[in-house]
Amino acid sequence: MAKIRIWWAKYRPTTRKLVQLAAALLQNANLKGFAEGKIYTGQTKAVCVPGLNCYSCPAAVGACPLGALQNALSVSAQRPAFYVIGLIALFGLLLGRMICGWLCPFGWIQELLYKAPGPKIRKSRVTRALSWIKYGVLAVFAVILPLWYGITKFPMPAFCKYICPAGTLEGAAGLLIHPANAGLRSMLGELFSLKAAILVLTVTACVFVYRAFCRFICPLGAVYSLFSRIALAGVRVEASVCSGCGACVRTCRMDVLRVGDRECIHCGECVSVCPEKAISIRAGKLVLKGPETGERRRPDTKIA
Repeated sequence: MAKIRIWWAKYRPTTRKLVQLAAALLQNANLKGFAEGKIYTGQTKAVCVPGLNCYSCPAAVGACPLGALQNALSVSAQRPAFYVIGLIALFGLLLGRMICGWLCPFGWIQELLYKAPGPKIRKSRVTRALSWIKYGVLAVFAVILPLWYGITKFPMPAFCKYICPAGTLEGAAGLLIHPANAGLRSMLGELFSLKAAILVLTVTACVFVYRAFCRFICPLGAVYSLFSRIALAGVRVEASVCSGCGACVRTCRMDVLRVGDRECIHCGECVSVCPEKAISIRAGKLVLKGPETGERRRPDTKIA
């Protein structure tokens, strides 16, 4: 029993890991879809989930906000995209990139891949520079091309069609492995080969680089990062207590320059490493996670 307790103390899942698992299962509650080889088309598919989760995944019970945004922009000449843009803005205002760290199924998959054995590439000025790529991907593939094709030719969710590895893994692979969809395999062409190559590169990168897709490519993370300063929930630092030692930034595997900036996914790992106990996760004045000592600071304390 003692050995079991020691093992459990060392390997027991954290609260965040349990929330990530629960979020993935809730957003993919139609597990029978894998057995049937069909996409769920119920009423909930009209509602966006907060994280990156492919609409075409057989288990998905909601729409991917990034795919919905592209589709809405593609038909914006006929119908304004107010609903999708408003819903994404609501997610951003409430949680910001905390969605990336706690609720995104593909983010969770990337963290599982990183646990695979192998050399790990640490963050640096290079990875910090590469983190800006996702804003270009957002602008070109998730906004400009869908708008352009929608106005001049036909709807084109460019990111989903040409890049998205989550769609290839969750949607295409989830459908193609089913015997009932054997006919679809004969229709695969160069585009699928390109996306399969992107998926292989993404999976490989995530083994060696923590959340490689999330950090460098994901347009949805780029959108939510725009709400970093104003989101209701997230990691907060008490400026009056912080000594500026930098332990939080050094510990973080994301490309942050300070706690809570555009690259912070508010995972809360910095809470336990702060020697001054100055960091907590809050939703407004409500403390969701405080220092390991269990101390709870006054909600009126100055926050950086």
